[in-house]
Formats: sequence, structure tokens, C-alpha cells
Amino acid sequence: MSNEPIEFIFDGDENASLTIVLAHGAGAPMDSPFMNEMAAELAGHGWRVARFEFPYMAKRRLDGKKRGPDRAPVLEAFWADVVKTLGTPSNLVIGGKSMGGRIASMVADDLGVAGLVCLGYPFHPPEKPEKLRTNHLTGLKTPALICHGTRDPFGRPDEVAGYDLSHAIDVHWVEDGDHDFKPRKSSGRTQSQNISDAAVAISDFANKIAS
Repeated sequence: MSNEPIEFIFDGDENASLTIVLAHGAGAPMDSPFMNEMAAELAGHGWRVARFEFPYMAKRRLDGKKRGPDRAPVLEAFWADVVKTLGTPSNLVIGGKSMGGRIASMVADDLGVAGLVCLGYPFHPPEKPEKLRTNHLTGLKTPALICHGTRDPFGRPDEVAGYDLSHAIDVHWVEDGDHDFKPRKSSGRTQSQNISDAAVAISDFANKIAS
């Protein structure tokens, strides 16, 4: 584990049967409006929610300088540190926004956690569908839920339907949502509605794991 203590934001019931651990995306911190709203929704369903920041984002909080994400091995090792700090992997559902969820998906099996939740999985870079990030998802054994917008440029529904994904993975489609679950005004929906609906899907998923 790293020498620096990991700073967490906790929401919800500390005695909940499962803790949902959420990492941020590549460019926004653990207390972005999206992360705040999602954590509040999940806590409202009775779950304990823990949020943290990868080293590069924690440094940004200290000095205000924008940095790109750490390399994947650093992020993966940090996820392991987070799980060790929180303890009892079988009581944890790990995941997060975009990159945070992707890195969680790369370590979930090795860490022995109860489940995986990805909020907008970056299946490929926008407009580069040939550069897939799905190889490790083929053999994933950890029960997983991917909440993904139907307009997300990191993976359209017709593209995702053709991917060879593990049977352990379920997908909740966020209606008219972009990568942040934000719909068009013409849809008649709001981002808050989409976040709320995704939280219901995650809660149902967590209940199945906990039962």
C-alpha cells in the first residue's frame, strides 16, 4: 500500500450489508456534481457509498494543477490499496465513472469483490470504434452492471450488442443519456431522472448480490 492515507467521502448507512465504492472519471474529481448526485441517490436506497481519488487527482486538489491520469498499473495498484483499506472485499461493490469503472473492471476478479458497477463504460474512444477496451470483459467472473447512455459516444447500443461480453455482465441502458447520462431537452427527460433510474438499477443489482 502507499504511504499516503487515502481520503474518502462516505455517504449512507455505515452498517449497510454492502459498500459501493466509486472512483471518479479521468477529468473530474470525486465530488463532481454527477458523483455527488449518484452517491446521494445510492445512499437513499440504503447503501453505504465510499468515494476516493486516484493520486493524480488528489494532487490536483492540493495544488490546482491539471494532470492527466496516472498509468494503468498505478491506477490498478491504487484500487487494490482502496479495497485493502476498506476491508472485507466480499462486502464491497467497486466501480465508478468512466475510467474509474474501467480500472475497477480490470482488477475486480483478482480482488475478490462482491460486484462491479460501471457508470458509462468507455468501450472505445469517441469516433474510434476499432480501438476496443473490452478484451478483459470477455472472461469477467465478478457480477457486473454497466449503466450506459444510449447516446454515449464511447459505445453505441448497436456496437455494444456485438461485443463478446461475459455472461456475468448486465447492461442498464440510460434513456437518451450521453456519457454523463445527460439527455436532450427534446427527450422530455432530465439528467437527474437518468441518474435516479440508474441508481435504482444499481440498488436492485446490489440487493441480488446481498441476498
